[in-house]
Amino acid sequence: MASLLCACLLLAAAAATSPGRLVPYDLLYADGVRAYFARDWGRAAELLQRALHSYAGLRAARRACRAACRREAAFLGEPPGAGPWEAALFGRVLQRADCLQHCLGRQLGAAPSAHRASHAIRRDFEQREPYNYLQVAFFQLKKLDQAVSAAHTFFVANPQHLQMREDIEKYRRMSGVKSDNFRDLEATPHWEAYETGVQHYNADEYLQAVARLEESLTEVLSALEECRALCEGPWEDEDDEEEEMQPGLYEAIAAHYIQVLKCRQQCVLEIATKPGRISATEDFIPSHLDLLQFAYDQVGNQAVAAECAASYLLFYPTDEPMLEKMKQYRTVLGEDTAVTARESIQHYVQRSLMEKKLIYYAVEHLGGTFNDPDLWTPDELIPENLKEKHREDQEKQKQETLDVEGRKKRGPLPFEGIAVTMDSRQMNGTQRVVFDGVLMESECKDLLRLTKAAGEAGDGYRARRSPHTPHERFEGLTVLKAMQLAQNGDVDWRDAKLLLQASEKSRKIIESYFTPGKKLHFSFTHLVCRTAVDEEQEGRMDLSHPVHADNCLLDPEGQECWREPPAYVYRDYSGILYLNDDFQGGGLFFTEMDTVTVTAEVHPKCGRLVAFSSGKENPHGVWAVSRGRRCAIALWYTHSQEHAEQERVKAEELMEQRAVEQDQPDGEEHQEADHRGRSSSELPVPSSGARPTSRRHKPGSDRTQHPKELRARDEF
Repeated sequence: MASLLCACLLLAAAAATSPGRLVPYDLLYADGVRAYFARDWGRAAELLQRALHSYAGLRAARRACRAACRREAAFLGEPPGAGPWEAALFGRVLQRADCLQHCLGRQLGAAPSAHRASHAIRRDFEQREPYNYLQVAFFQLKKLDQAVSAAHTFFVANPQHLQMREDIEKYRRMSGVKSDNFRDLEATPHWEAYETGVQHYNADEYLQAVARLEESLTEVLSALEECRALCEGPWEDEDDEEEEMQPGLYEAIAAHYIQVLKCRQQCVLEIATKPGRISATEDFIPSHLDLLQFAYDQVGNQAVAAECAASYLLFYPTDEPMLEKMKQYRTVLGEDTAVTARESIQHYVQRSLMEKKLIYYAVEHLGGTFNDPDLWTPDELIPENLKEKHREDQEKQKQETLDVEGRKKRGPLPFEGIAVTMDSRQMNGTQRVVFDGVLMESECKDLLRLTKAAGEAGDGYRARRSPHTPHERFEGLTVLKAMQLAQNGDVDWRDAKLLLQASEKSRKIIESYFTPGKKLHFSFTHLVCRTAVDEEQEGRMDLSHPVHADNCLLDPEGQECWREPPAYVYRDYSGILYLNDDFQGGGLFFTEMDTVTVTAEVHPKCGRLVAFSSGKENPHGVWAVSRGRRCAIALWYTHSQEHAEQERVKAEELMEQRAVEQDQPDGEEHQEADHRGRSSSELPVPSSGARPTSRRHKPGSDRTQHPKELRARDEF
């Protein structure tokens, strides 16, 4: 034991990443954040950089010590008959623990337990949060190049962060900022090599592709080993219930060991997920081998191509195209030529299968779950009873998908010429859709003329400061006010009628798509224009409309949305029918519940209708209108008849009264309107074709029987 300890200490000294004591990164981080909020920018920058250095040093020390102690206190190779099995096994376990404690203590300069940070702190470092603070500190210190690098490093891992996106754009416009300042300080080498290799591959530059893909594969396998080593950390107790009975010796050992194995298995997903992305690249390691075998074949190196093909077949042994390629390679190389898979890939597959077998045994006999990260796991490895559960889960997920698709396909769209250009899947959410072709250009122009005439009329459509931002003015027109202005001769009757028709057409489309067979009533209809205040756009950082949900009060911190007053709790669906696109900004975006992670964006244009459910599943906002005037019809719907829009009933009565007075409900005036291009709004024609894929849009605000009380909140 003494000789073993000496060897470990020597290894620790050789592997030490920095002399002296390594201060725990969570303490440095906490002090750095305190200095940040105290506006002590110099100290904040120093402490945050030291925290990042300490975090990297701790990970490096753990990797080095676990690798060293794995060699020096190996579990295999014990001579037979060395004593009772417990002494043979746990003696080595104790030696490994002793080696790790001394190695880490030597490298860190303190007890390893001092470096156990909270889950929240670890998550901040995994998400590169210190760089968010650093970029502000460096900016205040006039260190622009370092501020840009810190901002870019954070943004790479958090591409949907709204504030950082604006900061990055601000940096790009600054004089003195160079393109090479936008560096990812945490860049992982395998991603750069992989993407460059794929680019060469797609450009038929196979020699260059081979070099970069081989580099990527080497880096991937190395990164996997580092990730797996870090899995051997403290037990992560997922259940904080103090009253729960603690497991016994062997149950505790088994539970912690299986936790480590599951962590190791998930490493491939971590390595295959590009910073800033949510989903991992499927079959990341097999895809390297597939690309390499083809590239080597193209450059005439069939021997290495065959080796790559044989390695790929370790993952998918029955893959017919690859088996056919192997036959061709054997013909070229000669049947007597031995073709074997790469040793590193053999080791990877064998070890992974061993771990999966142990995990599935534990799940079957001890309980728990396992989300297998690999598509290539052999079916025979999964226990029969788990196969059934796996099939049930897949069927349930498939049925849920079919249910969603079924809702979409219950009825055709009630008008021809309308296309579903984005659906919920494409918009990374639920109950979202975007339709194009709802209005023609001539109809958009007529409705824009209505907004102009209403503004000139005075009290019906006065421009005023937006309640959401001082940088814009907005004008709002209800259907009833439009009819009253038409009655007074201030606007064209046909334009006012078109507002009614366009909103009703939108209602029928949304009802047929989301709730066929279940009536949707208007809750509020509002023709709204937002105009950028030219002299107040410089340095603007706010939104045209902050992120919100339409029928509940959004609580980003608590990840909740409270469906209670003053929210419009009776809203069920929302929509925006756009009239123009000759302005800058003003696009709609959806976010996660945190209000900062953007999941989808929709750009306005004439005749585009965005529709979505009004609940917490669809938080949304509007980018700033930075130039020009954005006009749209904001629509809200409800299944509750008691909350139906009363102003609309009065507006329709005025329209009927006008028709009676004219004594030509379908006469010459309406024919003239048809010739002006409104037939698509006035004549609902059932669609005979299948409905294309869907898309989503976003609503604005709402209006009830008490318009004056809600005026400040009811426009979008």
